[in-house]
Amino acid sequence: MTSILQILLLILDVIWFLIIAHVILSWLINFQVLTLRQPIVASIWDGLNRLLEPAYSRIRRFMPDLGGIDLTPLIALVAVYALRIIIINNAHLVT
Repeated sequence: MTSILQILLLILDVIWFLIIAHVILSWLINFQVLTLRQPIVASIWDGLNRLLEPAYSRIRRFMPDLGGIDLTPLIALVAVYALRIIIINNAHLVT
């Protein structure tokens, strides 16, 4: 059972990394350090959007309209971290 918990924690770590990469890439694109005309940037951006947009859209349904500020990645990071805490704190109950 410990292996399953470690795999779940690994999946949460990968999701955490993907969200952070998506945020940094969006900043670099918005500040025109990178452009979507570059093929590798466009493919990475498209891939991250395809992976994360289903989760972001569910979070956005409950978020109030804040104008141009999108706090959805922050809420997603908090949710991933909260799940990680729940798994770690309840791991002793399973084993």
